[in-house]
Amino acid sequence: MTTIKQHEPGTVTWVDLMTPDIEGARRYYGELFAWNFAIGPAETGHYTMCTVHGDNVAGMGQMPPGAPYPSTWTIYFGARDLDASAARIRELGGQVMMGPMDVMREGRMLVALDPCGAAFGLWQPGLHHGAGRVDEAGAMVWREVNVREVAPARAFYTGLFGLEARPLESPGVVYETLHLGAKTVGGIMQMDASWPADIPAHWMNYFAVDDVDAALRRSENAGGRTCVPAFETPYGRMAVVADPWGATFSIMTPRTPG
Repeated sequence: MTTIKQHEPGTVTWVDLMTPDIEGARRYYGELFAWNFAIGPAETGHYTMCTVHGDNVAGMGQMPPGAPYPSTWTIYFGARDLDASAARIRELGGQVMMGPMDVMREGRMLVALDPCGAAFGLWQPGLHHGAGRVDEAGAMVWREVNVREVAPARAFYTGLFGLEARPLESPGVVYETLHLGAKTVGGIMQMDASWPADIPAHWMNYFAVDDVDAALRRSENAGGRTCVPAFETPYGRMAVVADPWGATFSIMTPRTPG
């Protein structure tokens, strides 16, 4: 268990879901992760904080009718100055899709695409500093950007956040990890020919669970779909899931490689 009061800029601070059915999403994720929910007022669109032991671990927002984008989970990196970050994103070949914008007194946000087309967000904290718990059941535990070419993603994220990329020795997989000092921030995975050609570049968020197989059963009973069945890795047992509205994420029971 790790509780956090403040996240370092350049690390992943938050994750949230945009869904066409926020009430249904609360039921599904409540069953899956045993989350409790703090539902915001009407002026926030009833944006919902998902909590574990009273601490925020993720958010949910209602998609507007006719939204031109699919239901998705978005990760947010912390930033000190969103205006400077927006300019740097453009310099590095990315696109700013929304913002920078104020979110009342909670902070400022933007949503962007990296040069490979993967969407991500930036969060400049005000009252809301991000996830209060990580690395425990129901909370964020890992994330990676899946791309067809690693080099442009590496150049973008190291240039934007001052991260260091390190190749991971993993037979048959091209994978690099991203680091900010001693902290491991996330990964970059190359999607090879075994991935369906129509899957675009994307960030994948991982939530920790105590038992991947039991979590898959809860997901399926609540209307979710198993995209990749549970499998073992040196870092833990994991699976890829889609919620009833198509938003994908991974679940993982982590372990230290030995």
